[in-house]
Amino acid sequence: MSTETDMWGPEGSAVATGPNAIEAERIVAASVMARPNLIDELAGDFDPADIQSDQLRWVWHAVDEIRETLTKGEIRWQAVSRQMQAWRATGYMPVPPLELTQLAQLYDEAQTAYSAAAYYAQQITETAVARRFLALGHDITIRGRSAAFDSTADIAAAQDALDDIARNRDTSTPKLVRDIIGGALERSVTPPTKDERIPTGFLDLDILFNGGFKAGQLVVVAARPAMGKSTLGLGFARAAAIHNGIPTLFESLEMGEEELSDNILSAEARVPLHHIKSGVVDDAGVAREARAAQKISTAPLYLNDSAELSLPMLRGRVRHLVRTAGLRLVVIDYLQLMDAPKAENRQAEVSKLTRGLKLMAKEFGITLIILAQLNRGPEQRTDKKPLVSDLRESGAIEQDADIVILLHREDAYDKESPRAGEADFIVGKHRAGSTATITTAFQGHYAQFIDMAQT
Repeated sequence: MSTETDMWGPEGSAVATGPNAIEAERIVAASVMARPNLIDELAGDFDPADIQSDQLRWVWHAVDEIRETLTKGEIRWQAVSRQMQAWRATGYMPVPPLELTQLAQLYDEAQTAYSAAAYYAQQITETAVARRFLALGHDITIRGRSAAFDSTADIAAAQDALDDIARNRDTSTPKLVRDIIGGALERSVTPPTKDERIPTGFLDLDILFNGGFKAGQLVVVAARPAMGKSTLGLGFARAAAIHNGIPTLFESLEMGEEELSDNILSAEARVPLHHIKSGVVDDAGVAREARAAQKISTAPLYLNDSAELSLPMLRGRVRHLVRTAGLRLVVIDYLQLMDAPKAENRQAEVSKLTRGLKLMAKEFGITLIILAQLNRGPEQRTDKKPLVSDLRESGAIEQDADIVILLHREDAYDKESPRAGEADFIVGKHRAGSTATITTAFQGHYAQFIDMAQT
């Protein structure tokens, strides 16, 4: 096979430094001339942009351009040369094309090589990833030496860039329904387990959600201020981590770690929260606290009370805990306090933020619950009940959410309400099933919501 210097003239574009797979690139470019349908066969796993040689990459593009117009099973070098010369003449092709003799030699080499084209395409891909990896290292070095180095922003950006390099390509291919219908039959007679669902802590919610929250879901819990959405979010985290041993991360942008731990202890020990805050818990309460603390301390519940949270920062934390602790649930309190990606207006910022959160849930296979504020719409209605449309920037949030739970308590507006102590979970959106309104009991003095049956 020809050497690199045989292949390129003085205006060639092969790069001598860094990882390269020039022989593999020659084979792949030659193979698609002999078998143009390889372009379709490799499409799911291979990106021609990973071909480092500009000239060989344009061979691929030329074959792709003309293969639909030629009826024969192969595209000879003369047709490829004519297409590239035409592109060069119009300025569309920025580098000199391979000469006709070079294309002829390349074509001859393909006659026995194209059967292994997929193997060589994988070599090209791996080499391209290595080049990007080295380039990122160079960029990190420059950032670290810069006088303007920002540890929070620069480290988060580097982590995000590394994720982009490491993230697997989409290798999915369409499947015939006959190949997947068997799974539906099996699921119809096999109830989901805790390995497949995250219990919510509420019987009726678990029934409605077919066993609990699923991996990849984005769940929105929304309410007006002082309705107890932080308490409910923490309740979901307690149900998962403390009662079911599911690794959980609670990101609090509002409450500090002392307030979080007080709320957890109050709910688990059933000791009045104001007694804990005042330091006047009696001996019986202390005994309950001691028993509860033993269970709490063994739970895989991670709390973070940082006042700042962005998508790159969250991604870094999630990636680490998925790898080291098997993280399955993340609760964020709350959406409007997160740092949104910059955009032309607030609605576009929230759209980027919620889309990023949904993609993160799918990518890492976790459930992501975000708490959110409602606008003043409920207060302008006679019954004060919230609607999904009351979400601030509701279009973007509602579109990306798999589940929307609206929290409503009549006694928050009317202390003399006959439904004092009750709370409604209004499931306003449920992508995988039906919606419903579920009534629970609100025990604010214990910092918790509980099933009505337990009262």
